[in-house]
Amino acid sequence: MTTITDAATAAVARLDKDLFIGGEWRPASGGGRFPVENPATGEILCEVADATPEDGAAALDSAAAAQPGWAAVPPRERGEILRRAYEALIRRTDEVALLITLEMGKSLPESRAEVAYGADYLRWFGEEAVRVAGEWKTGSAGDGRILTVRRPVGPALLITPWNAPLAMLTRKIGPAVAAGCTTVVKPAAQTPLTALLLARLLTEAGLPPGVLNLVPTTAAGAVTEPLIADRRLRKLSFTGSTEVGRTLLRRAADNVLRTSMELGGNAPFIVCADADLDSAVDGAMVAKMRNLGEACIAANRFLVHETVADEFTRRLAARMSALTVGPGTDGSAAVGPLIDARQRDRVAGLVDDAVARGAQLVCGGRPGPGAGYFYPPTVLADVPAAARLTREEIFGPVAPITTFGSDEQALAMANDTEFGLVGYLFTRDLGRAVRMTEALETGMVGLNRGLVSDVAAPFGGIKQSGLGREGGATGIDEYLETQYVAVGL
Repeated sequence: MTTITDAATAAVARLDKDLFIGGEWRPASGGGRFPVENPATGEILCEVADATPEDGAAALDSAAAAQPGWAAVPPRERGEILRRAYEALIRRTDEVALLITLEMGKSLPESRAEVAYGADYLRWFGEEAVRVAGEWKTGSAGDGRILTVRRPVGPALLITPWNAPLAMLTRKIGPAVAAGCTTVVKPAAQTPLTALLLARLLTEAGLPPGVLNLVPTTAAGAVTEPLIADRRLRKLSFTGSTEVGRTLLRRAADNVLRTSMELGGNAPFIVCADADLDSAVDGAMVAKMRNLGEACIAANRFLVHETVADEFTRRLAARMSALTVGPGTDGSAAVGPLIDARQRDRVAGLVDDAVARGAQLVCGGRPGPGAGYFYPPTVLADVPAAARLTREEIFGPVAPITTFGSDEQALAMANDTEFGLVGYLFTRDLGRAVRMTEALETGMVGLNRGLVSDVAAPFGGIKQSGLGREGGATGIDEYLETQYVAVGL
């Protein structure tokens, strides 16, 4: 019988571990390689090629050379390539999910869910490729016609994070490919293996050389800065921290690049006095614990009405305490490790800071012994406003609870942040639901549900949480520009 260990060894062994440039797998120009770690054990899974600035330049050379030909490919053909890649991902769900779990840490069931979600972006944008429309109309003076056409922006640099190694890639690659843009992809150094496999699957699905160029690297700034300054690059899409996003926006300004920024969050989770507590706790478990809490849309601050706070806290703590912590490959474990020691120590520091300032530790709060970067599901009550985790993105399985007395107070607390990605609201009153969702300063709202991710919906934030939208009917617009032709008669 094949064990998980055997399957993991085989999955890693089958991977191409070099750079993918111009349709070919090649070593880094300097011969460098870097290790990829299993966060559940601290052990090295393998080493992959470490791209240099010269490799980044070669990748953009390839993308720029392929751009005219790829833009001329019929939309239906581009869509069919994405559809075949979607089908390949679904067929190989177990293999892809195992790679995600090995390099990122989440449980296998969660990784399988990510494969389904991530693959669906390829299917969705494969269908959107043939729906890009222009316009023909009579000019306002009646003496001419107005023609508008949509064209691919051009070569795009796509920079993705480690917390969703497949979905963050397909959410960018899907619309770029569908629109007719070539790409240079820089995946997170912690999780390059899923990207390597996806490049192989897209190639087998018929993606021509040069359309996708993959450059894993530990020198992200050195590799990407020259690309952002290169006039041939016309688009930058980044998912990651607000701090890095600001830096990239400043660099992109010199080249006047089209930019998409999906940045940090500080999501409020509001539980009103009239909320269905069963539904609210269920939603809290999804909004907080999906992806181990390592998600920009994870509930970061729980704002609970003072009349139901004790009961909500008791129920949430019971559910969080019942979760089993262990390696993601362990079928009985619901909570895997955080991505690395730095992140585990950061989460522990945020909890220690809150407790030192007066927060009550209801459950969890202490990293376990042994190998791996595990942190237990944690609930904090009576969290003071001065605690760092009320302002900083936690990115871990920690639920800090604060109380409020009125809708106005809840909204003031929820909006008192530079971020504006997502908010969650639980209430059974329709009028309150409308008033409060309209007042929340977020790009997305989960109303009586803890899950907002949907390939058919526009994903993105406002304020310091980013620019643009990914997914939905508008997702492909980020990779298209409009040309207007004035037609004389």
